[in-house]
Formats: sequence, C-alpha cells, structure tokens
Amino acid sequence: MSSAFSLAVKPCVAWSNGKLLSRKSTRRAARAEVIVAPKKRTSTHNVPELSKQGIPHTDLHVREIVKRQSTDKSAMFDVCQKPHFHPMFLEEAYERCRNICAEYAKTFYLGTLLMTEERQKAIWAIYVWCRRTDELVDGPNAAYMSSAVLDRWEERLHDIFNGRPYDMLDAALTDTIYKFPLDIRPFRDMIEGMRMDTKKFRYANFQELYLYCYHVAGTVGLMSVPVMGIAPESPVSAQSIYNSALCLGIGNQLTNILRDVGEDSLRGRVYLPQDELAQFGLCDRDIFSRKVSDGWREFMKQQITRARFYFNQAEEGASQLDKASRWPVCTSPFLQFFINS
Repeated sequence: MSSAFSLAVKPCVAWSNGKLLSRKSTRRAARAEVIVAPKKRTSTHNVPELSKQGIPHTDLHVREIVKRQSTDKSAMFDVCQKPHFHPMFLEEAYERCRNICAEYAKTFYLGTLLMTEERQKAIWAIYVWCRRTDELVDGPNAAYMSSAVLDRWEERLHDIFNGRPYDMLDAALTDTIYKFPLDIRPFRDMIEGMRMDTKKFRYANFQELYLYCYHVAGTVGLMSVPVMGIAPESPVSAQSIYNSALCLGIGNQLTNILRDVGEDSLRGRVYLPQDELAQFGLCDRDIFSRKVSDGWREFMKQQITRARFYFNQAEEGASQLDKASRWPVCTSPFLQFFINS
C-alpha cells in the first residue's frame, strides 16, 4: 500500500454496473474481473454504524512534533552543522526533484506551481524522499526488501538531518530542513509504516488501521505544515491546524484503501478492519472472490462515510494556512501525491 500527499481535492470511490472502479497503477498487476452478485433491494435498517475514533494524537506524539516544528528554525540546529552546498549543485538537486515530481505526480506538480519558489523546492524535495521511501516496499525491487534495508534507510535519514546527505536528492532535503523547521519524527514514523507493510497484512479493527494510515499518510500532513506556513493572524491553535493536516492524510489513505481493494487482494493484503467486515457478514474469502454483494455495498458505504468525515475535519485547517499557501492547497491533490506515488 502506497504512502500518502493532497491539497484539498477529495478522491472518490465509484461504482458502475456493480463494479468497484479504481485508477490504474503502473507499478501493479492488472486487476481480475469482478463477479457481481444479482442486485437486490435491501433494507436500510439495522446497518451498523462504524466508529470514526482512531488513535489519540497524544499517543502519536503529535503535540511534541508540533512544538518542535513551531520553533524558530535557527534554534533547531547548530550553525556549524549547516552544510554549505555550491549554489549550482543545489540548483541541479532541486531541478532533479522537480523533474521526478513532474513525471510521477503530474496533477500534484501543477498545484506546486502556484506556490512560492522556496515552498515549491521544499515540497519537491519532501515528495522525492517519500516516494523513494515507498519504493523500497512497493517498487520494482520490493522483492529484495528486508528489515536491514529499512534500517539503513533510517540511518541515511539521520545523516540527512545531520547535514551529511548521501546523494544529490538527499542534499535537496538537507537544504530544505535548514530552511524550514522540519522535525525528524514524521519521517521516521513513515519508515515505520513501511516496516508495517512488510509484516502486517491484516488489521483487526479500525484503531489498528488508523495507526497504519497515520504512519504512511498522516505523517505527510505533519511534514507539510512547516513548509506551507500558518497565517500569523490565525485565531486557531497550531495544534488544531496540525490535526487537520493529519486528518487529510488519514482521509486520503482510507480512500486509497477503498480504491485499491482489488489489487491489494492480489498480493494477499486486506487493509480493511476484520471486525467490521464480520459485522456485515463478510470475510477475506469474499474479498478474494471479488464478489460484490449487497453486504459489501453497505460495508463500502460506511467506509466511504468515515473517509468523508476525515476530509471534513481537514477542511477546518486549510483556511488557517499562510495566505500564499491557501490557493494551491485548495486547488491541488496535495497530500494525495504521496499517497499515490
């Protein structure tokens, strides 16, 4: 399952002639045909209402992240640590990040063009790091993945934050870190999400799934706020705005999960709460058989309702961003770029 980045466009999950529609992914196998059960008139009574409660943000150390990322960036690093890159080297590094973003996240890339130049570069650098992280477990070389690979990637992350980038793309992120008050915790948490993807293929309940969504997508929202900036005149607390950014990532990842049920099942993965499937009389066998029943339709309606809940929570914070960031956030699938990368 890919990690998460959208600005505000809400992805949709659609049905056509009883089939679950989904955008194709160039890196994944083609889906098999869906077997559609005869559609019956069903009663809307006694349909279970699913909980929208995830993991308390205090358990995810969000408050600590907000505090560190609200600190003056000059106080976060020793001046002696700051690397001194040649301007032409940095220009090429950011240009490479821009090209990768333009090639693999075309719609998102267009949204970044509405940002200020400094923010553009920072978001391109963050995008590239997140994409490379996701590629470790979901890319063409995923078959060779091991815990040692992720451990080494995390060591490289620490080197990036300590001013010792390994390559040109890492250097772009290092430069970004010294321009914006980015904390390492969301980046480390995303790597932990990749670890979850290598060893966890079922989720007992929504709390477990929420934790996964936080690691692979909510973290991107936390990375983005320092770059997008909070309006100085905002009456809303920084914590509330970060919560909204986190909710946007959760909503996007829940949408991706619903969109990709078929292709994930081909890899033996079910990113749906097992207890909620059971409430609707469903199990893994129904997913692997690709049969769309009335119970499945009702189950999906409830899942979509929950994803929309998180999008609604996210909207509350978009208007509190820096004025220069509001327009790109409202016109581009921003967090979605990481989720779909």
